[in-house]
Amino acid sequence: MVDEPRSFEPSRAVEPRPAARPLDDRRLAVLRAIVQDYVGTEEPVGSKALVERHSLGVSPATVRNDMAALEEEGFIQQPHTSAGRIPTDKGYRLFVDRLAEVKPMTSPERRAIRHFLEGAVDLDDVVARTVRLLAQLTRQVAVVQYPSLTRSTVRHIELVQLTPAKVMLVLITNTGRVEQRMVDCPGPVGDTVLADLRARLNGQAGGRPLPEVPTALEELPAAFEPADRPTVTAVLATLFETLAEQNEERIMLAGTANLTRFGHDFPLTIQPVLEALEEQVVLLRLLGETADATMTVRIGHENAYEGLNSTSVVSVGYGSGDQSVAKLGVIGPTRMDYPGTMGAVRAVARYVGQILAES
Repeated sequence: MVDEPRSFEPSRAVEPRPAARPLDDRRLAVLRAIVQDYVGTEEPVGSKALVERHSLGVSPATVRNDMAALEEEGFIQQPHTSAGRIPTDKGYRLFVDRLAEVKPMTSPERRAIRHFLEGAVDLDDVVARTVRLLAQLTRQVAVVQYPSLTRSTVRHIELVQLTPAKVMLVLITNTGRVEQRMVDCPGPVGDTVLADLRARLNGQAGGRPLPEVPTALEELPAAFEPADRPTVTAVLATLFETLAEQNEERIMLAGTANLTRFGHDFPLTIQPVLEALEEQVVLLRLLGETADATMTVRIGHENAYEGLNSTSVVSVGYGSGDQSVAKLGVIGPTRMDYPGTMGAVRAVARYVGQILAES
């Protein structure tokens, strides 16, 4: 949002200066045109070019006045003498908030996205395909967070007897994660006990968020005969260890080489950006910590990490309904095709959520 400019009371000895006004539609149109041209041409934009390329309905002199006003208010700047103007972080923010419309994917693009993602064989493959697809669609750096176990629920727990005293525990979450562990039982396990344990595990843990599972099952051994309780305890111990081991958030990155196309977009060097991309904690913070599916666009200095002050991050949650289980997004220079990038990120997130819900 743009803060309302403050007016002041003029003194008698000083000619009053007109108070700055909120941007009118014409200046907003000029700003939109500057952003679009600069993103497309990579060159500072002059008033003559704006008049020639856009139907602004005003003279070049009026456009120059509008550009001067936009520059004074911090929405555009002149990179060097005798050059045209380029958008500032503030200008890009106003463009995204008030001027940009998310560019929808075409029907062939949507079919291609779904076909590509539907070929995945498991969750790891879904994430790998998603991050590659995002990098290709946007030609920027793509980041995909694995579904968070703190927001996942138990879909099914399976117990498979391998030997009389060895059982394989299989944990399947609603987000497609599958974890397998071997359980060495203190003695032979009967089919009846194994079936009863399987039914009770799913009855008490099924549909629950994973962090709630230990509490839900802590009294389970008491439901079995004393002779069978050591086996139940061994299975629960393995299950709880599996949940503890998988609490660390994981992300996958692709398309870092795409940044080489934007070398001149980074004022000094691309090195700080590359170093930031190596830090998983930084990437997780960039994607955001909220659990909803709202799209977030952070531009330039809105990114808390200094090394990424010359980049923009577009991210959105994916999952079922309005509740996301993780985030995905792209990182690129502030000179970004925001409508196209936002459209691609949103479309991919929607299809990933559908595929996980169907798996």
